Amino acid sequence: MKANYHIITDGKLERDENTLYFTNSQGRTPVPVENIQQISCHGSVSVTSQALHLLSKYGIMLHCFNYYGFYDGSYYPRETLISGELAIRQAEHYLFHDLRMNLARSFVVGSIDNMRRTIAEYKLEGKNAALFELSSEVEKAKDITSLMNVEARSRIEYYGCFDNILKGDLKYEKRTRQPPENEVNAMISFGNSLLYSTVLSELYNTQLNPTISYLHEPGERRFSLSLDISEIFKPLIVDRLIFFLINKRIIQKNDFRDDLNGVLFTERGKKTFLKYYEEKLRTTIKHRSLRRNVSYQRLIRLEAYKLTKHLVGAKEYKPFVIWW
Repeated sequence: MKANYHIITDGKLERDENTLYFTNSQGRTPVPVENIQQISCHGSVSVTSQALHLLSKYGIMLHCFNYYGFYDGSYYPRETLISGELAIRQAEHYLFHDLRMNLARSFVVGSIDNMRRTIAEYKLEGKNAALFELSSEVEKAKDITSLMNVEARSRIEYYGCFDNILKGDLKYEKRTRQPPENEVNAMISFGNSLLYSTVLSELYNTQLNPTISYLHEPGERRFSLSLDISEIFKPLIVDRLIFFLINKRIIQKNDFRDDLNGVLFTERGKKTFLKYYEEKLRTTIKHRSLRRNVSYQRLIRLEAYKLTKHLVGAKEYKPFVIWW
């Protein structure tokens, strides 16, 4: 699978003949477009129109993150994998209430099951049972609003486990955003933004339309199907990574800085998180159905393929659930 390329510093992406370069105060670095799936800009980066033409030629998405580490937007190259039939099926499953609720429930069930699997090894008395009870409410939800309520309560219950899992000085305390008020919240927000962009890049390489979603309401200026699928993979990719980085003392308090009313990564902290995030995506497991090793990033693409099969009536969608 092609690599993900992260730009941390300020600079400029430009094209010279058929080569893409990143230029900053340190010099000029060639960017190997043949081996890249997506580019993520975490600094102030200007991009020439010729560079965008080259990105389009190779089908490379360009993601931009703001000063606080939140996802800002993407350059989405012209789609080459287009299916009119699938677009109709996607819209149909959104427009018909029962079809939409079936898929939306699957995303919530998959998300809660993966939360439960993530905290199970820590043997937190009562927490797994509380999440199981919430999971049982999913089928009773009659509309998207009540279903989102179940998902939100599950997330609160789940995040409430974090301080029993994390070791050392870094604590969760409560969920805060824009900007996050402590180090753990900064990691959650940054990790979730990264995952959203990763899911979007995987969707780009399928025939699915990323703006038509089922759990999250489709809206202007967002790829809401990425939000649906991200819910399933947050516990596996983002949250387990945070536990590892904090409990192994790889990321510590000096990897953050205070900024106005919030807490942000230092450049060193951000580089460290990105390094281990990419390692996490490359981690492989023996897939039970395919009977071969599959990376975590590939699991996201496989989830999109499963959704496609459901939409065209080939096989009912079952959300990915951690089995190890």
